[in-house]
Amino acid sequence: MGSSNLKNAVVALLAPIPSLLFYLSFLNHYHTRTITNTIDDISLSHIFSWCYQHPLLLANALFFFNVNVLFWVISYVQSSHWMIDLYWTVIPVMLVHYYATHPLAQYNYWRSRIVIVLTWVWSVRLTHNYFRREKWQWGAREDWRFTQLGRQYGKHWWWVSFFAVYASQQVFLIGVCLPFYVVHWVEMPLDICDFVAVSVCMSGIVTAYYADKQLHDFVTKNNKLKGQGKPMVPNLDSGLWGYSRHPNYFGEQLWWWGLVIFAWNLRHGWTLIGALVNSMCLAYVTLLVEERMLKRDYRAEAYRLYQKTTSVWIPWFKFSAVAVKDKNN
Repeated sequence: MGSSNLKNAVVALLAPIPSLLFYLSFLNHYHTRTITNTIDDISLSHIFSWCYQHPLLLANALFFFNVNVLFWVISYVQSSHWMIDLYWTVIPVMLVHYYATHPLAQYNYWRSRIVIVLTWVWSVRLTHNYFRREKWQWGAREDWRFTQLGRQYGKHWWWVSFFAVYASQQVFLIGVCLPFYVVHWVEMPLDICDFVAVSVCMSGIVTAYYADKQLHDFVTKNNKLKGQGKPMVPNLDSGLWGYSRHPNYFGEQLWWWGLVIFAWNLRHGWTLIGALVNSMCLAYVTLLVEERMLKRDYRAEAYRLYQKTTSVWIPWFKFSAVAVKDKNN
């Protein structure tokens, strides 16, 4: 492991420690007081009293100081916003355990365990895909969209990035994880809707896994062809990618909307706002990705045909290129 890789690994592993230490000290303070006192008799310090009474606000406060501020400072020092991509796969796991262990939490035991296990499976899959894509390096590069924004904003990027990269992630991540909060604050027996939610979540995880694997294999094959001086395959249009132009995005959306079903079944359908905002953002990202694909000369023509014959997100049968052409005429 190179020195830069090792340094980034240490930084990434140490980054969440402030939040973890604070929350563990809060739990320790709470449980120490409850050994000899009832809930009504607990006299918590002002800050711990606030943490006890406002679990959702506490999650936002920890995110603001530990991610928005600390990650932003680290990115300023390193001149790279690589770490937020990695923590997209980690923060939901931290949040689901936070909501499950908060002193005010009340929930159905099996629903909680099902959601926690599903979240771990989702996280392990996405984390593995992240490191595989990055060739098992820590912080080798930042997301190309952040690099593009950096060029766009120039000398102002250092402060714009706080809002564009980090504050926005708070909206997305806290939002899509709202079902975790509901699952651990409403106690109702399991029913058929929970199993529907499990099916949707697992379908999303499996779809995203195979889509990312097929994409990885395609990119690896093209890199070998490029290294051998042979023509590269212009476009991936087989497997799941033969039915959807972005099956990985579709799978990811199934996962988040599956969580919404859990919350909806617990009479808190308002939590769909997080998944909805995330889907809208991903729709915009889809446009950016496709624009980027069309800028590559060796694949532009093939990709235009691909756009005409293949569904954007939801997997569907191929459209006839001739029919599309006739319709446009």
